[in-house]
Amino acid sequence: MPKGYWIAHVTVTDPEQYQTYAGAAPEAFRKYGATILARGGTHTQMEGEGRPRNVVIEFPSLQAAIDCYNSPEYQAAKARRQGAGIAEIVLVEGV
Repeated sequence: MPKGYWIAHVTVTDPEQYQTYAGAAPEAFRKYGATILARGGTHTQMEGEGRPRNVVIEFPSLQAAIDCYNSPEYQAAKARRQGAGIAEIVLVEGV
């Protein structure tokens, strides 16, 4: 079964509030077997509009990635992120 991935591009506008999200989200990630592969490090934007923070999270399957996003745990964490930045998140199936 192919793995699933979250790919997120984020601009944090309120770092203090964003930290409350960052502290809450790992609960959902652990529950759904996530492995964080990239989170905010140095990057080079090659095409298109970029954001300063880029995140790649691996899940056992695309369904696990979807279930995590829709879970009560992640939705509670996401509510803490509201107003703290701009995020674009896509969930994709691996090969």
